[in-house]
Amino acid sequence: MPKKKTKKMVSKRVKKTASGKLMFRRPGSGHLLSSKTRKQKRNLRGGKIIHVADHKRIAEMISM
Repeated sequence: MPKKKTKKMVSKRVKKTASGKLMFRRPGSGHLLSSKTRKQKRNLRGGKIIHVADHKRIAEMISM
């Protein structure tokens, strides 16, 4: 049976933390920041944890 391939699109965007959770960067923090409020920009900082409901599906895409 052939091996499954890693989804490169997902592996470039999602990283696994030391505790096993999956983190990603929120879109919209790259440019055009002058039109965004301070609150919006503050919430874009740092990484976000992927929701539990999506964790299994995305973890399969990475670890193929």
